[in-house]
Amino acid sequence: MTASSPSTSLAGQGAAGPPASTVLHGVPVVAGVQYGPVIRPGRLPVLDDVDIAPEVDEEERPAEAARFTAAAHAVATRLRDRAAHATGAASEVLAATATLAQDRAWIGAAEKLISAGAPAARAVVAAVDQFVDLFTQLGGLMAERVTDLRDIRDRVLAELSGLPEPGVPMPDVPSILLADDLAPADTAGLDPTLVVALATTLGGPTSHTAIIARQLGLPCVVAVDGLDAVGAGTLVLVDGTHGTVTVSPDPAAAADAVSAAKRAAEVAAQWSGPGATSDGHAVAILANVQDGAAARSARQTPAEGVGLFRTELCFLNRDAEPSVDEQARIYGEVLDAFSGHKVVVRTLDAGSDKPLKFAGHAEEANPALGVRGIRIAVGNPGILERQLDAIAAASEATGNRPWVMAPMIATAEEAERFAAQVRSRGLTPGVMIEVPAAALLAEKILAHVDFLSIGTNDLAQYTMAADRMSADLATLTDPWQPAVLALVAMAVRAGAAAGKPVGVCGEAAADPLLACVLTGIGVSSLSAASAAVNGVGAKLSQVTLQQCRDAADAVLATGSAAEARAAALAVLG
Repeated sequence: MTASSPSTSLAGQGAAGPPASTVLHGVPVVAGVQYGPVIRPGRLPVLDDVDIAPEVDEEERPAEAARFTAAAHAVATRLRDRAAHATGAASEVLAATATLAQDRAWIGAAEKLISAGAPAARAVVAAVDQFVDLFTQLGGLMAERVTDLRDIRDRVLAELSGLPEPGVPMPDVPSILLADDLAPADTAGLDPTLVVALATTLGGPTSHTAIIARQLGLPCVVAVDGLDAVGAGTLVLVDGTHGTVTVSPDPAAAADAVSAAKRAAEVAAQWSGPGATSDGHAVAILANVQDGAAARSARQTPAEGVGLFRTELCFLNRDAEPSVDEQARIYGEVLDAFSGHKVVVRTLDAGSDKPLKFAGHAEEANPALGVRGIRIAVGNPGILERQLDAIAAASEATGNRPWVMAPMIATAEEAERFAAQVRSRGLTPGVMIEVPAAALLAEKILAHVDFLSIGTNDLAQYTMAADRMSADLATLTDPWQPAVLALVAMAVRAGAAAGKPVGVCGEAAADPLLACVLTGIGVSSLSAASAAVNGVGAKLSQVTLQQCRDAADAVLATGSAAEARAAALAVLG
């Protein structure tokens, strides 16, 4: 990415902020350094006057309801269209947001208010506020949807008012985007040549913003204290490696920092694989993908295969389950893109914040701990059976025999049942380690399956009992937490004892420094967003296996994420 060199005349524009050279601290998400003027998402003016709009006469209420329905439908349609033209994580989160835009719960609440006389704009605000309060109380994954709901609210209000959809302004020069939080629809549409780094007040290291920032390769820091005071136009330096935002830095020092990061990126870009330490210890570097387009893009990197094929995309935003033939075609695109290479397919990981319209989800008091992942198959066994049939058909058609793993496994019995279903179709079974119970029982689970893949995003959330979207708890959901890494080490030891591979496919694998620590712990593969493949592989190629082991020992002896990161830096540089 080309470093930005904005004119220093931009300094001091916008709202008054912290004094010069103030360093703000947050949670590092995507490594890299960028310098530029701040841009911020605009606020929708219509929100200022919705409360004073007059009541709607009774005879006009049906027309007002129809106007609301048309606006909500238009917003959902645009989001679906954007999802269809996006790839990877961006496509998945846009599809999920489109589904939420037409969710009957909040739409029904708005329609009820309109039928009582509220104008459509006021009804939208009140209905969304009602569900924002509910989701916030539920916490966990449901709390992640609060930003999405507010984004949908603003888009529907803009449609009702004849205004352009809200979003991120298009800068004239490469700029740094600062925000309280970013909706998936905004993050997914960023142009990485103009928005060169991100920092948010809210969010965590596994939020949608963080995941898409990794896909785009944008330096990113979240949960930054004091960020609200930094006005548009202020020059800032974002360091996604150390988790800092420096306000009004010395221009020469900022330029030096960007140049050093650019040189490191150029070195990483030259790495061509395969994954190995400098003394030849092999660690497969794989890619996370969601569809054929993302797989074809990942094929242009040195990725040796696919470590996580998320299959949710063809199920989300659907009124009916896709047929076996349709699923097989979608899966076949990924298997074709990596013909002759390893592909690990994760079965449907829906539920909670990604409900399926055709699965009959009941209301749950705590959906983050409810029916999601493999648990959907208990009440809907046919969905999993047909998906496995489709994966087997795609394997037969392409000649590429994938590994297949189940999400949210918590017991050895679940693993045994899933493995039997997979093996009956001639495929290789494995499971995700996302639930602490699965890490604790890894030895027993490995008696039934051929491999493990550790999903550090959910493992961190469930281990630390911390909502991964909470800015207040972002340091707890940091994958550098020693407790999380201790569970990773436990699973890896079980794999070594059984002679079976244990990889990492969570966002932790996209952090080059943490990837080296995971290698020292003993993982056999690292699967990350395509944009992170080169950086991870290049860093690993610069260190020895003994350095990785020394770093792992140092990290596992610490008591906090910050101490763990510092310990790794001391060993690995």
